[in-house]
Amino acid sequence: MPTVSAQLDRIVNRSAKMIDLCVTLQEENDLLKLENQSLQVAVETSSEKIKSLEEKVKALGIARTLDGLNESAELLNEKNLGIKQKIDDFVREIDKCILLLK
Repeated sequence: MPTVSAQLDRIVNRSAKMIDLCVTLQEENDLLKLENQSLQVAVETSSEKIKSLEEKVKALGIARTLDGLNESAELLNEKNLGIKQKIDDFVREIDKCILLLK
């Protein structure tokens, strides 16, 4: 059976190892906390960038829609002008026919 002094030395040695391990784990924990904070900042920055880009996509979509409406309006105006011209041509023809009948 080991003596009390040998047992006490073992306890002191194990306690010292435990303290060293605790210090090492505390340092690792601090490093992990810093890494976690930097990753959270990166995630927040990415989220803000995503929101900004989504707003730009919406604005572009609206702009394209409005541009498409302008093009559609121009096409309608051209069609309307064409139809008006045809109606005018028909009215002239009808007037000619009426003059011939008199």
